[in-house]
Formats: sequence, C-alpha cells, structure tokens
Amino acid sequence: MLAWQNGRRAAFRDRAEAGRELAGRLATHAADDPIVLALPRGGVAVGYEVAIGVDAPLDVVVARKLGAPQQPELAIGAIAPGGIVIVDETTARYLNVSERALDEMVRREMIEMERRIRLYRGSRPAPDMRGRTVIVVDDGLATGLTARAAVASVRRQGPSSVMLAVPVCARETAMGLRALVDNTVCLMIPPDFQAVGLWYEDFSQLTDDEVVALLESARSRNQRDGDQG
Repeated sequence: MLAWQNGRRAAFRDRAEAGRELAGRLATHAADDPIVLALPRGGVAVGYEVAIGVDAPLDVVVARKLGAPQQPELAIGAIAPGGIVIVDETTARYLNVSERALDEMVRREMIEMERRIRLYRGSRPAPDMRGRTVIVVDDGLATGLTARAAVASVRRQGPSSVMLAVPVCARETAMGLRALVDNTVCLMIPPDFQAVGLWYEDFSQLTDDEVVALLESARSRNQRDGDQG
C-alpha cells in the first residue's frame, strides 16, 4: 500500500516503479533504436527501468543545477556538457545574485559536473547520438532548468529526435519544455505539484556508488543481448 505524503497519496512507490510505468508508455518507441540518457542521480534509477522496457542502452547526461547562494535548493540556472549555461534572469535579479557570484557558481558546478562524468562513465567515450532517438529521463521536474540544459546539450550531438520522459512534472514547466523537444511523455502533471518528492513514497537520495552500479548493470545487459543477437 502506498504511503500518504502531506495529506495526499504518493503516486509512485519508488523510482523503479515510476520507471517501469514510464517504460510502458514508451514501449512503442523501441523500434526507433533509442538511447536513454538519464539525469543523475535520481533519474538514473528511473532511466534504468526505461532502458530495459524499450530495449535501449543507458547512459547519463550530467546537467547541474545552479542553486541560489542563500537558498541552494532554489534553482536559478543550470549547466550541461558542451558549454551549456542557462540562467533564469528574472529569479537571479529578484535575489540580487551578482554576475561575479553567478560566475563562481558556474565554475564550481562545472568542476563537479566533470567529476561526475569521469566517475559515471570512466574511460568510455560519450555515446554517439547522431541520427538516433534520444530519450532524456529524470525522476521529476520542478523548474525544469536542468532538463532544459540537458536537452540543449543533447541537441548539439545531432540526434534525429529528442524525447523528454518523466514520471511527474509541474504544469508550467511541462508547457515550457514541450517547445524544446520533439515529444514529451509525463505520467502526471498535477495541479498542486509543489515538489517532486511528494509524489514518491520512497524518494531517498541515490549515492554515486548506486548510480555506477545501475549503469554497469545496464551495460552488462546490453553486452549480453548483443552477444546473443
């Protein structure tokens, strides 16, 4: 039985269940030879199930949120590989975030982004996305800034199409992101969204080790399937 969160029933037991439900909606895209790119950390647990469901390889797109100086959970921007930097200028001005402070945030998060890319991917090259359908997956979207940065980064790699797939998303964010991708799949767009974690019974933070283990498991599965084919 699902738990109740702040007076409401959680929609998903955990990220794995959300990923399986999302995969069911995406099953018709398996013939498009897709590749699944998940946003770490939480998105990898969802993306793992999606990759199994659509019989696709799994990798990561390591976009990083730029948190407000005094409110780090509040996103004022995001970065992604390829020099992508997106800033919510209205929020940054409202919070009086200086250009110098913003530059320092970008510098700091780029260092962390590169660390995570090396940790998650090791010596393997980034996947070749040219001419392929790319499914960008996260565990949910509030402001959508990291997803926006991730999609911009993926677009630069020359895919034939980009799809954004998430279990739950804020309404305004969903509307804004539709113009940036070829297709969106979102299981829930609740009018009283508030926060991603409220829609999960278990929204525990994944560790880097858990992310690496999921990616390694996905690679091993793809290798076995390739050998059998």
